[in-house]
Amino acid sequence: MKMNFKCLNKLYLTLLLGGGMMTAVYAQEEGSDEKTVMLEQVVVTGTGTLHKLKDTPVPVDVITANDLKKAGIADFQQAMTALAPSLSFSNNARGSNLVMNGLTNKYVLILVNGKKLTGDTEYNVDLSRIDMNRVQRIEILKGAGSALYGSDAIAGVINIITAEPENLLTVTSNTKVEEYGQITQGANVDVTTAKFGSYTAYTYQQSDGWQLNHFDADGKEAWTPSSDHFKANVFNQRFTVAPVQALSFYAEGGYYDRTVERPPEGYSYNLGYGSYNVGAGSSYQPNDRSDIRLDVRYDKYDTRYDYFKESGNYKPGDVSVVKEQEYLNAHLKSLFRFTENTQTVFGAEYISESLLRPDAYTDESVATIAVYGQEEISFLKYFQAVVGVRYTGHANAGSNFAPKLSLMYRTAHFNMRAQYSAGFRAPGINELYYYSFSTRGGASSNVLTVGNSKLVAEKNHYGSLNLEYHNDRLSAGVTGYVNKLRDMINSRTTNMADMTAEEQQAVKDEARPVIGDDANKVRQVKKYANDDQAIVKGVEVSLNVLIGSGFSAGGNYVYADARTKDIATNLWRDIERSVRHAGNLNANYTKGWGKYRLNVNLNGRLQGKRTHLTTGTGDTPYNDESAPAYAMWNLNTRHTIDCFQKFTVEPGIGVNNIFDKTDRRPYGVNYFSLSPGRTFYASLLLRFKN
Repeated sequence: MKMNFKCLNKLYLTLLLGGGMMTAVYAQEEGSDEKTVMLEQVVVTGTGTLHKLKDTPVPVDVITANDLKKAGIADFQQAMTALAPSLSFSNNARGSNLVMNGLTNKYVLILVNGKKLTGDTEYNVDLSRIDMNRVQRIEILKGAGSALYGSDAIAGVINIITAEPENLLTVTSNTKVEEYGQITQGANVDVTTAKFGSYTAYTYQQSDGWQLNHFDADGKEAWTPSSDHFKANVFNQRFTVAPVQALSFYAEGGYYDRTVERPPEGYSYNLGYGSYNVGAGSSYQPNDRSDIRLDVRYDKYDTRYDYFKESGNYKPGDVSVVKEQEYLNAHLKSLFRFTENTQTVFGAEYISESLLRPDAYTDESVATIAVYGQEEISFLKYFQAVVGVRYTGHANAGSNFAPKLSLMYRTAHFNMRAQYSAGFRAPGINELYYYSFSTRGGASSNVLTVGNSKLVAEKNHYGSLNLEYHNDRLSAGVTGYVNKLRDMINSRTTNMADMTAEEQQAVKDEARPVIGDDANKVRQVKKYANDDQAIVKGVEVSLNVLIGSGFSAGGNYVYADARTKDIATNLWRDIERSVRHAGNLNANYTKGWGKYRLNVNLNGRLQGKRTHLTTGTGDTPYNDESAPAYAMWNLNTRHTIDCFQKFTVEPGIGVNNIFDKTDRRPYGVNYFSLSPGRTFYASLLLRFKN
């Protein structure tokens, strides 16, 4: 039976009024039958300083390690889909397209322990690099965050905080096996003393992949799988040293490799992705009111073709480098508490980014410098304000200022927050310097793609109002926001035949140094420009209820009206891949009997259509090829056995996509999900603590 969009809206409203909303802000203590709404969780992303969740002057959504464990989640995309309705995903052969409240991946800054996650596939950050086995919590800040975090924080910031156990020795193995050859195996070994720490993490992932439909709309056999066969390895190591109480140092490094195996019927190579990173830093705390930190990090990310059969000049076993990205960051940050009611942050940052892409004739780098300051003030007993500004100087995009202002009125059970912030996104190296010449559809459509070194930064203004109520058993909130963008970078395609003779010659002169005599074959020119604008208006509602006797239930609903103005048609339309309606529902039961504890978790994702528009003709400027609405439910059970003093065993079994909701339309359409249907899985966590 199909569930139409009106039915989805009615279901959302019924569940909101009935009290079933998200449990993401519940961090429940294990082993307790009667649990309280945990608002004591410490968060850092909203202000760059430590605050309890109930006291933070900037609203932050939190997903804890316990939330992930209860839901049986071992993958970042699955976690965001199941527990964060403001985020949605669409997939292609080379990765996932993340969207936050209507804005795509390039407007979302993803951090790991406050450090930018770099390395992209088709301009989307490679989310497979995130090691979920070490996650302590995930903090989601919505809206412009550039005052603290710089470029890319226009839609919001996702900060993945990893755990550092405090036991002398902690050894953990976490295994999950699911149908279609899906395996995740994590192993951690952590050693902690008063002055030394060693934290080692390794994760292996694989999937056999699957095909939702082997034929396209024309009945032609489709070789490309809907979900690829892949293998991935992620390794991270961190050392900490604290020679004296006031001073500490760390050094860390990581390695990542992923191979996507392509079907031999239609391809001659596999896709390879790899990176390594190193970092070091120190923290000096001369007293309990001051903290000065220095962090330096280098990251190199490569994309390659691994040939398994002959193609052109390439033989089996050859490797072709498609893209190399390098990122260097040096960040100095200081925190001072000059009075009991203030916190002052100063910071300075240097960033160098480079891109080597032989097929696009690109070998360039850009540098960025930034300084910022922020003041937090508590006054009149119930009020708290945050004022901040960041100056950024970009080698090509020039100077940018990003201010922010937040105000919170707090009582015992109510928080009222108002926020204004500005953000920006510096143009990427590909947009500044990219050159590419392709022959899509034959010689009649030879397309030259050209970068634009005169691009300026994209900018936005974000404003929100938030009202929140909480007590020991209930938490409810509503947020309304407006996010307005200008100078958005987009590519425009022009036919050579529509240009004047002088314009055609200028294009040929520009192209000839990089593509030689092929300049005469150019039929279309695609160039980047700052000529788009967009506006997103939205409302988010959340309600979380502790029912009692081990039961809790919750979820939230998100409405995001995301529109952009198309310069070519002068019409406003929905932003590509945006989702107007989405919600998550979650119910949990926990009960303990002696050394045994049972946890049962049911979570559902309900989502309206995901916008996909193509250019139409005549009276129909756009063809609607959107992915349809859907509802998908997962059930996880976890069984904790504490039979030994230092050893814990936690087996789990579950089912994803309980009602077998699958999109098996012809290959090539915009699927609402790549789920192969109902799948069963088993998991096992083993932990030794000493």
